[in-house]
Amino acid sequence: MSEPFTAASPSGVAGATAVVAGVEAAPGAPGAAPGGPVRPRRRNTRLWVVGTVLVAAFAFLLVKGLGSSLNYFETVDQAVAHKTALGARTFRLEGVVVPGTVHRDSGGVRFVAAGTRHRVAVVNHGNPPQLFQPNIPVVVVGHFSGSTFVSDQVIVDHSAQYVQQHPDRVRAPNGTTR
Repeated sequence: MSEPFTAASPSGVAGATAVVAGVEAAPGAPGAAPGGPVRPRRRNTRLWVVGTVLVAAFAFLLVKGLGSSLNYFETVDQAVAHKTALGARTFRLEGVVVPGTVHRDSGGVRFVAAGTRHRVAVVNHGNPPQLFQPNIPVVVVGHFSGSTFVSDQVIVDHSAQYVQQHPDRVRAPNGTTR
């Protein structure tokens, strides 16, 4: 068991280590005075600050990274509701191609994409995929220019469940299906 602070060691030799509440310290060293045990406060505080900053930075990067990847597309209804906030920013718009609105020309294709409540005119520059046709859900990548959505990429959006429910809708003009 340790004894209270003494100026000499238990053997009576001066200059040996002092025992303070179970903590040994060399005589003359900071913390060897009878004020109590040595506490590395600065070191612990620094470790907590550095750890907190690292955790906060990691959380920020995680939220920013996942936030952009979780919102894969805006539906037509969402895009119309948030049109002013979206501005001219590029994003993905999902809707169903309205029958009778598809018009092909040398520069691409024009059509109307419908949501449950709204419709958006789409101008696509480039060739749409082979399975593109009316009554098929599509995702177009582009931005609003006035009331028209200007796109440079069309992605035919059909899952296995959609193919089972509507096998005639996912047939390409050459008769093949995906």
